[in-house]
Amino acid sequence: MSELNEYKEDTIKVLIVEDEPILAELNADFIQRDTKVKVVGIASNLQEAKIMVEKLRPTLILLDNYLPDGKGIELFEYIINNKLDSYVIFITAASDMDTCSKAIRFGAFDYLIKPVSYQRLKHSLERFELFLYRQSLQKHVNQRRIDELFNLQTKDFVDINRHSKGIEEITLQKVKDLFMLTDEPQTVDQIVEKANISKTTARRYLEYCVQTKLLIVELNHGKIGRPERLYKRLGK
Repeated sequence: MSELNEYKEDTIKVLIVEDEPILAELNADFIQRDTKVKVVGIASNLQEAKIMVEKLRPTLILLDNYLPDGKGIELFEYIINNKLDSYVIFITAASDMDTCSKAIRFGAFDYLIKPVSYQRLKHSLERFELFLYRQSLQKHVNQRRIDELFNLQTKDFVDINRHSKGIEEITLQKVKDLFMLTDEPQTVDQIVEKANISKTTARRYLEYCVQTKLLIVELNHGKIGRPERLYKRLGK
């Protein structure tokens, strides 16, 4: 049983359940390149995994199905039956429809077949981060918000603007989401605080949204100094 580094309160705690030590460590090294993700443990069998889920309460579990003392799908059932608050991404060689169907019925966030492309894994983790972020925005949801959350689990998101220099899908979506919550115009400083990004980054994404007709910009001429730029949704 391996328990790894300490984590900050705002990080995504990940438990890796994988019986191949080298693969488990490679996966851990890769996903921790994202500063919001921290691997809090590695379990090599089903029994260890149950103990670590109870003790560490991970946000996300990267789960292999073929383990020395059972199957990963049993851990998923254990999580559901014990009302444990962890999401699951399967990373497994199990390509049979029965396992895949059970994973879908139990609510797996994603299902990746080995050997896994790290680009595909990165994409899955990015969608999971956005999934958590969107949940944190509101206590109550409308149908559009519900559809967006379900789409993050089922839709292979393609960023149609991915070739735009300096524009990254997750950050762009965070900025856009902030304008979905209000009809009021917002300043660069407000976006910096809410999205937790730098002022330079905020300006770049806001101007991009203006260029692509998502936002409009107005100038607020104050009594002193340069006019302040106010951004708001187009048509609102």
